[in-house]
Amino acid sequence: MTKFLSCFKAYDIRGRIPDELNTDIAYRIGRAYAESIQPKRVIVGRDIRLSSNEIADAVIQGLRDAGVNVFDIGLCGTEEVYYATFAYREAGRPMDGGIMVTASHNPKDYNGMKLVREQSKPVSGDTGLNDIKQLAEANNFTAPAANRGTVKAVSIAEDYTRHLLGYIDPLALKPLKVVVNAGNGAAGHAIDWLEAALQKVMAQPLEFIKIHHEPNGDFPHGIPNPLLTENRESTIAAIKEHGADLGIAWDGDFDRCFLFDETGRFIEGYYIVGLLAEAFLKQNPGAKIVHDPRLTWNTIDIVESNSGIAVQSKTGHAFIKERMRLEDAVYGGEMSAHHYFRDFSYCDSGMIPWLLVIELISKSGKKLSQLVDERMLLFPASGEINRTIAQPEAAIELVKGHYQNKALLVDYTDGLSMEFDNWRFNLRCSNTEPLVRLNVESRGDEALMQAKTAEILALLALSV
Repeated sequence: MTKFLSCFKAYDIRGRIPDELNTDIAYRIGRAYAESIQPKRVIVGRDIRLSSNEIADAVIQGLRDAGVNVFDIGLCGTEEVYYATFAYREAGRPMDGGIMVTASHNPKDYNGMKLVREQSKPVSGDTGLNDIKQLAEANNFTAPAANRGTVKAVSIAEDYTRHLLGYIDPLALKPLKVVVNAGNGAAGHAIDWLEAALQKVMAQPLEFIKIHHEPNGDFPHGIPNPLLTENRESTIAAIKEHGADLGIAWDGDFDRCFLFDETGRFIEGYYIVGLLAEAFLKQNPGAKIVHDPRLTWNTIDIVESNSGIAVQSKTGHAFIKERMRLEDAVYGGEMSAHHYFRDFSYCDSGMIPWLLVIELISKSGKKLSQLVDERMLLFPASGEINRTIAQPEAAIELVKGHYQNKALLVDYTDGLSMEFDNWRFNLRCSNTEPLVRLNVESRGDEALMQAKTAEILALLALSV
């Protein structure tokens, strides 16, 4: 009898341990991945969660029983699986796919997986994940392969670190003081690798102030999710205590990084997208930059003023990566702090962005606040506001009806975007919860942005 598996989501696998995800289901996912993708060599990694080792081991057993050779990179961040999948070679042969065991910033009793195929191309709902789900649910696999796959532990530390430092000129870096908050997730070892490598080339190396640095699946300081304001306090306090030049915090699998300026102010990811877009366009004149539809005006203004081409994509890593490949874009950014790089096989990285920002601070002689203040004044934004609404689609229709006759532009790339003379908004449904997500921005008018945000929230309150 086919058993429905609720852990399969739109882009990845995520579920509560053990009722929604366990070793039996993980084994079946390994077998199903092998049957669907038909790989010969697969990278496997896992985050620090208490269940990650047993889930990863079960996936590995499923892969091996299907005749797949596994290359285990151990405790890591998601981007290390991406890197190993596109860069690691075994006897000159490339990898055919990768599986990362992680639940990112979900509660600690959750776990999950992110799946990629060759060259770290994402496996999501419309690119094979549903096929894997059906095979795992049916659980109708043949006997284990006669030639069972092997498993080999491998280290990518040296090559991965060298690749990260290839995005900057380490000799141009000033001896900045940097607070780094791994949130007891997986980011700590990558910081240590970069610190050691930079010490070899910098006369005056960066000074890292490390907090919550040790990986700990009990998450004693809370789930590593810097989007939650209560999770920012320790980073802010350390910046102020040490007089640091900036602070960086990561989520559990460090595919996102979040920046704080020298005053401890949290910088919305939207403005970092613009900062990095400008840096890439100075190196790659005329290049394409991909962005999401939630907040756009600052990014478009920067890209066009630097002779680049701004390309809008639906929100979500699978959509951004697909569009970047199609356009051969050099960089892509989402306001949610996902940053994507062509030379990283179009994948997202939580390490490359802060290295680029530190280089910008060093070369410009400006503080991080000075690099973003002007843009924040030119295009003030609400940041993402979530509201729980029983019928989110009806709520969006209500807002649309209210503004339709006044809008200069209506766009449905992702949810509802409406533009007016001096302000715009995007309102979209969550993929997984009965939520609507609102973003509002204006052209240089903070009061207008705040007023329109309140106006839309009042309309949404009528639908609760």
